[in-house]
Amino acid sequence: MQQHTIAGEITQTGVGLHSGVSTHIRILPSEPGSGRYFVRVDLPDLPIIPAQVAAVNQTLLSTQLGKGETCIRTVEHLLAALVGMGVDNARIEIDGSEVPLLDGSAKVWTDSIAEVGLVSQSISNPDALVLKEPIWIYENDAFACALPASKTRFSYEIDFDVGAIGNQWHSWSLNSSFAKEIAPARTFGLLHQIEHLQKTGLIKGGSLDNALVFGSEGLVNPPLRFANEPVRHKILDLVGDLSLLGTFPQAHFLAYKASHNLHIQLARKILELELAQV
Repeated sequence: MQQHTIAGEITQTGVGLHSGVSTHIRILPSEPGSGRYFVRVDLPDLPIIPAQVAAVNQTLLSTQLGKGETCIRTVEHLLAALVGMGVDNARIEIDGSEVPLLDGSAKVWTDSIAEVGLVSQSISNPDALVLKEPIWIYENDAFACALPASKTRFSYEIDFDVGAIGNQWHSWSLNSSFAKEIAPARTFGLLHQIEHLQKTGLIKGGSLDNALVFGSEGLVNPPLRFANEPVRHKILDLVGDLSLLGTFPQAHFLAYKASHNLHIQLARKILELELAQV
């Protein structure tokens, strides 16, 4: 399959979930084979940080990429939108250390990509790794795994004591519409955890405008976009984190009560397998 880049420039400005700082992003077409990568245009040497597994340096409530002292946080929603819309190569210029949260989903990004369109490029993607044996990462009762499969699929299950979320399951195939089925699902949090997270320096930019908040009485800021919006958002996160592999292996990715940390551990294990087969 031929590689693609965007056919025009995309710009967005917004507040970062954890930093609470406003940043501006420009997404530009990029050369065949260059991949998806970030450029910190606010720094004098314009450091480039590739959207690759090797660049991950932190996974606390988001995925952070880094190179030396330079980092970019909460990359997963934008990267999920790019890979979900078929963008192989893109230059992402950002004037700060965190990608804007926007409405808490990937919808603004997928809408923007659809508006400018894609252009085919002169080279093809390498053949995807075909998984022959299961790969598992687990921590207590949470896990993330990749299973041999005939096509690439992402399945997720979550289980919360909060009644308004409870137990949810969703499965999505890479052949289905990411923009319609996954991208609109917003990030979410629990009302009783918000004060503690803010005291520890997290979610400074979170609000009822960019995150679903669930309390003991139910959803604080309805309506939902999907009956199972929280678990669809977990698939969004998983797609974004695994996009750091460059291309998805042919496998069924399955997760239960997982985290960015488990997603990235799974990606690293898959990368080790890919390198071993080269």
